[in-house]
Amino acid sequence: MSGRAAPLAAALLVLVTACSTGPALEDRGTVTAPPGDGRRLTVGSAGFTESDLLAQLYVLLLNRAGYETSLVTVANRELYAPALESGRIDVVPEYAATFADWLNARTHGPDAPPAGSPDLGTTMKALRRLAAPRGLTVLAPGRAVDQNAFAVSASYARRHGLETLSDLGRSGLKVRLAAGDECVRRPYCAPGLRETYGVDVTAVDPKGVGTTQAKRAVQSGRDQMVLTTTTDATLDEFGLVLLADDKHLQNADHVVPVVNRAHAGGPGVTRALGRLNTVLTTADLAALNRQVDSWRRLPADVARAYLADRGLLG
Repeated sequence: MSGRAAPLAAALLVLVTACSTGPALEDRGTVTAPPGDGRRLTVGSAGFTESDLLAQLYVLLLNRAGYETSLVTVANRELYAPALESGRIDVVPEYAATFADWLNARTHGPDAPPAGSPDLGTTMKALRRLAAPRGLTVLAPGRAVDQNAFAVSASYARRHGLETLSDLGRSGLKVRLAAGDECVRRPYCAPGLRETYGVDVTAVDPKGVGTTQAKRAVQSGRDQMVLTTTTDATLDEFGLVLLADDKHLQNADHVVPVVNRAHAGGPGVTRALGRLNTVLTTADLAALNRQVDSWRRLPADVARAYLADRGLLG
């Protein structure tokens, strides 16, 4: 995921009160207890728009269920995962395949094969197996998926009759791809497009994943396709449309809550956060991102309005 904000050098964890002030992070103990339902919980965000929104949704649902919550922003997994394991953070929104791969590399080394899979069931089994020894419980995944995706200009798609990546491969069109420089070697990027779909990727233009510069390059016709994500909120602004990953090149990066088992592994938290699973879709999440990124609304306000509209705060 992109757009993470840098933390202050003097403080790895920035505490923001959501409902009532939780215990100081320095005072939180390590995980030793059986599954618990502590009434004071700390929800973590990774500091980019979507993570902030998901964390706010979690906070509101937990508050409604009677929990006292605090919200912390931590810029990357290298910081928030140990805090989650130790119990200084109790709940974080995560992405199933990405977190499985991260835990797998941490457990078995950087050269370990990926643990994630395009199949959600396989991914969740691997993720839970990796998370359990660390005192973490992975709750049920929701319907929303934020995974890599590829977009072209709407006019380009209309001109060549493109709706899927298979269509693009069959077209024989030469494609210059705007993406991160790692796309040259990542199996889910240029190599996968060639091998799975037969797309003729002639070059990778290293403008980053879903950046403004990358989208403008496709909008202008300099590049033909951009690597972005399924919840990108700004594609319309650049006249871009996603091509469906119809052969499932990308792994199952469904949104999942991950909790500290001792502090938040009980049924109350599971029930509270599970209420989101039946309503929040990928399209919903993209729309929420748009309200923050394009309309400049606060994540807390957007989250509250969404849950109220879905009848989850009554």
